[in-house]
Amino acid sequence: MTRPRAPIVAAIALTCASGFPSAQVPQGVETFDAAWTIIKNTHFDKTMNGLDWDAVRSELEPKAAAAKTQAELRAVIRDMLQRLGLSHFALIPSSADAPGSGSASSGDSSGDPGIEIRLLGRDLVVTRVGPEVTAPVRAGMRIIQIGSSPAADLLKGIPETENERLRKVEAWRVAQTRLRGPAGSKVEVTFEDGQGTPVKASLERRPEHGNPVTVGNLPTMYVRVEKERKLTPSGKTAGVIKFNVWMTAVDAQFQQAMDEFRRANGIIIDLRGNPGGLAAMLMGISGYFVSERVTLGVMKTRDGELRFVANPRLVNASGERVDAFNGPLAILLDSMSGSASECFAGGMQSIGRARIFGQTSMGQALPALFDRLPNGDLLIHAYGDFVTATGTRLEGLGVIPDESVPLERADLLAARDRTMEAALAWIDRSSLGKAAQRP
Repeated sequence: MTRPRAPIVAAIALTCASGFPSAQVPQGVETFDAAWTIIKNTHFDKTMNGLDWDAVRSELEPKAAAAKTQAELRAVIRDMLQRLGLSHFALIPSSADAPGSGSASSGDSSGDPGIEIRLLGRDLVVTRVGPEVTAPVRAGMRIIQIGSSPAADLLKGIPETENERLRKVEAWRVAQTRLRGPAGSKVEVTFEDGQGTPVKASLERRPEHGNPVTVGNLPTMYVRVEKERKLTPSGKTAGVIKFNVWMTAVDAQFQQAMDEFRRANGIIIDLRGNPGGLAAMLMGISGYFVSERVTLGVMKTRDGELRFVANPRLVNASGERVDAFNGPLAILLDSMSGSASECFAGGMQSIGRARIFGQTSMGQALPALFDRLPNGDLLIHAYGDFVTATGTRLEGLGVIPDESVPLERADLLAARDRTMEAALAWIDRSSLGKAAQRP
């Protein structure tokens, strides 16, 4: 079985399968044993954190052998993965569990309805509406029903005992399986506006936009990089750079943005909703903000360590010598910032080079590999553990902002971004906020 050379540090468990070939009749024992063996041979902790891995096999292998459908086999393998109690152990199906299952996670999820959602308290709330959405939907609206499924019913399956951070991630995943679907199709959604009035909308699922990127056997990802210039309360300039996934296609556009914003009073990197990507990207992006090689964090594997070292970027896109940006750097996070986003933010925070704003991140920060199983499914499995330069482990905890800014429905309804406001205000307060003399 093949595996990529570049480590993936992404919340791959959130990825919806799309476009895989249909799986054949379940090869229960062969598929189960392959997954069990891969994890046994690559897990970063040879003791499996005290879990009796042989006993897990003895218990679950007969169930895999008895599986009569793909759904039954996958349930057994997922049970095994859950026993590990870590992120980045996941199964991406190669086909639907059953015909007409109605779940985008088990079928074609190539269509995006154009809205972003988050769990606020006990409610699914719209946090962003794309410019392509023509329906009467706006940020701050609460989702009442998706298709024929009341939102409350969709959330019932999430244990109340689960911690708040994991509940937010799981609620997002559950909602996405209903909101997404085949490109060109529509999803009927009932919202509630700020006055409590129901609003019904038919949202067209459009093809993802952006630069298509494929990594190994993973579904195609679409890279999007946005940049804009904002003013602080006192009129200083801040360059804002936002991208949706850590892939190499980001680099050239990020460099162009940095060249444009090099003389700004501050830089804001918006990683809200960014679930991660290629681990190696951390070393290059961080290099725009440090003039010397410095360790951001360490990935610990069963056979040793790999240091993530910032690589200073001292040449611009035209090949001219430049200095690293030494003004204030703010990084924005939320509950759906995961993996590589967490490693970058946590690493920059640990060396004192950035200030973090927003909400605590996912806490799913393990580097992972992926392997194709005999039945065609894709196994995502962590092979390392990441700690920052100060020894802080991010898995299960997330990156805790220096300035915590809660996400409030009232702010969304008022089209107010308090996290961005806090970052802009900090650039004003910073002693480095004065105009920098740079080439």
